[in-house]
Amino acid sequence: MVKPTRVIFFGDSITQAAVEPGGYIVKMRDMLTAENKGDDYDLIGAGVSGNKVYDLYLRLEKDVLDKKPDIVVIYVGVNDVWHKRSFGTGTDADKFGKFYEALISKMKDAGIKLILCTPACIGEKTDCTNTQDGEINQYSQIIRDLAATYTCKLCDLRRSFLEYNSQHNSENKEKGILTTDGVHLNDTGNQMVAQMLLEKIREY
Repeated sequence: MVKPTRVIFFGDSITQAAVEPGGYIVKMRDMLTAENKGDDYDLIGAGVSGNKVYDLYLRLEKDVLDKKPDIVVIYVGVNDVWHKRSFGTGTDADKFGKFYEALISKMKDAGIKLILCTPACIGEKTDCTNTQDGEINQYSQIIRDLAATYTCKLCDLRRSFLEYNSQHNSENKEKGILTTDGVHLNDTGNQMVAQMLLEKIREY
C-alpha cells in the first residue's frame, strides 16, 4: 500500500478551528472521501490560538519536523498584525519577514514542500476602512515575495477574500460574509479555504 501524503497545516486559531466540525481541514477530508481519495492524504492540524510567526518558529521542531510531513501549509500573519492594535504586541514587518524566511529555510532543508497562505482579512469592509487593511496588504506582499523567491506554492487568500467581498458584500459589512467576527472563518469561508488549499496540495 502506498504511504499517504502527509500534510501539516501550521498556523494560529484559524487553523486550530479547522479540525473542528465544519472546519476547512474537516471539509477537505470530506471532499477527498467523496472522491474515494481519503486514504491518499494524512491531513494534520497544527494550529495554536494566538500564534504569531515567531511562535511557529519556536514549535517548528516538535509540531512539524519531528512528524516528517511531505507538505506543510503555513497560514500565519493575522495575529502579527491584529495584536499590534488590540494588545500592543504583534510583529514588525521586517521581523515578520525574517522569521518567515527562517521557517521556509528550515523546512526546505528537510525536503518539505511548502504552500504559503496570505492572511485573509481583519474586517470584511470593502471600502478600505478596515483599520488594518494597509498592514494586512503589506504582510501579504511579504509572503507573496517569499513564495516567489523560494519557489513555494502560494495560496493567496487575501486576494480571493477581497474579490469575494467586492462581489458579495454590497452592504459593506464588517463581518458575516466569509468570517464570524472579521477574522475567523464561517462556513462559507471554511469552504473557500478548503477548496483553494486542496487545489494547491494536488499541484504537488
